[in-house]
Amino acid sequence: MKGIILAGGAGSRLYPLTLVASKQLQPVYDKPMIYYPLTTLIEGGIRDICIISTPQDLPRFRQLLGDGSRFGLKFDYREQAKPEGIAQAFLIAESFIGSDHVTLILGDNIFYGGDTFQKAFSEFKSGAAVFGYHVHDPERYGVVAFDTSGKAVSIEEKPKSPKSNYAVPGLYIYDNAVVSIVKNLKPSARGELEITAVNVEYLRRGTLRVQRLARGFAWLDAGTSSSLHEASAYVQTIEKRAGIKIGCPEEAAFHAGFVSLAQLQQIVEEMPHCEYRAFLETEVVAEAKRLH
Repeated sequence: MKGIILAGGAGSRLYPLTLVASKQLQPVYDKPMIYYPLTTLIEGGIRDICIISTPQDLPRFRQLLGDGSRFGLKFDYREQAKPEGIAQAFLIAESFIGSDHVTLILGDNIFYGGDTFQKAFSEFKSGAAVFGYHVHDPERYGVVAFDTSGKAVSIEEKPKSPKSNYAVPGLYIYDNAVVSIVKNLKPSARGELEITAVNVEYLRRGTLRVQRLARGFAWLDAGTSSSLHEASAYVQTIEKRAGIKIGCPEEAAFHAGFVSLAQLQQIVEEMPHCEYRAFLETEVVAEAKRLH
């Protein structure tokens, strides 16, 4: 399975922060925002990842992440010259996707808790798989409604009268048919290729699966100044109390077997002395040595 991180957009809701750096390069507590969706893909065993962003921001992502080899990954960088909807990513990345299944994660979505996504990636066979997360303000999102047996019966984009409180978060898994589906989409009233329209088409075909995320699962959308601060506070609280790191791609790559202990040690040694390096040294490298 291939992975796409969509890290484009104007980031207007984070103005004036985004005058100097892309939304997905803003810090969420102690690391750049894009580290979190990147870690989610690594934890799911995905090694080929396409990063899509604006022409002006793409060089900064290259500077931050390189070619992916330090994580045992392979990165492909592509431009989204004009933001024309989430689903446009599948057209931009068509040659990257090839004949594979693909998962798309939004660069400003942060997930924490459980192994739901890892299982969804490994068990995926065909069709589409998305998720439902209980929110108090569903009118802000794509909303999925279920029948009494728990089967999804409708998906609507930002409905004025939502049929449920379940929003669809920014991680989507599709088979290869997604490319042809997007090619046949008509832009919405706001001139975008809507991801909800893709999900509706899979639902119409009877091949959409929607899994409700458990209460202990956290989904943070860091797209506004307030939510960016809340996400940072959440990450700081969990990390301080549990002595862990959320969204640490080096640690995830090591546990996934993408880099060896020797490679991880080399990566850590090249870092400046900081809290991030100290965590990897004491909690990951030292622990791995102790176990071996």
